[in-house]
Amino acid sequence: MERLKNEFLAELAQSLISHPDKESILNDYDAHLDELLVTLYTLEDESEIRDQVYSRFGTPKEIADMWKEELSVTPSKMKWLFVAVNICLFVGGAILTIAHNLLDWGWLTKVWNQLTSFPIVIALIYSFFWALLGYEIGRGFGHKGRKLMKGTFLIALLPNILLMILTVFKIIPHEWFSPLLTESFIGICIIFTILLYPICLISYRWGKKASV
Repeated sequence: MERLKNEFLAELAQSLISHPDKESILNDYDAHLDELLVTLYTLEDESEIRDQVYSRFGTPKEIADMWKEELSVTPSKMKWLFVAVNICLFVGGAILTIAHNLLDWGWLTKVWNQLTSFPIVIALIYSFFWALLGYEIGRGFGHKGRKLMKGTFLIALLPNILLMILTVFKIIPHEWFSPLLTESFIGICIIFTILLYPICLISYRWGKKASV
């Protein structure tokens, strides 16, 4: 098994010869190969073991091609993509709130009432967005992504903080959020805001594991 692992890593190293993160990638696959090979200790046929390794990770060439493709997705693009999506969510919510309060449209009132009937669903859907942020950064950038995730999280969180400030100081009329703005909903918002970073971090680790 040790010979098979060394051959796999040598072929991967050859395929990654010009990749800037070659050593880190090799170290990751070295560790994951050790974990997998431990579970295959009952197999004696080397070709069967190799098939299991390829089934789990892909061939060294496939792995190298995947990592080369990831180079085209820059950290800056990934960061601003999620920031832009979060801003779009807030802008969409703001337009809906303003329209509901200023326009006497029956269909819009029905949509608003439906959305505000299940605040926990809104919170869960929004939490999924943050989980996706962590997962995609982990999957796309691996061990390098943690710093990127922190920076993206802080920037993307700014609209949330701004909305809280505007609401707390009643710059935005509380009546506009009726019937959402209750004590229970405020409590849910606080709890979910506190949980956003752990959600991102757990998803990042999941994405990082999925990248290998």
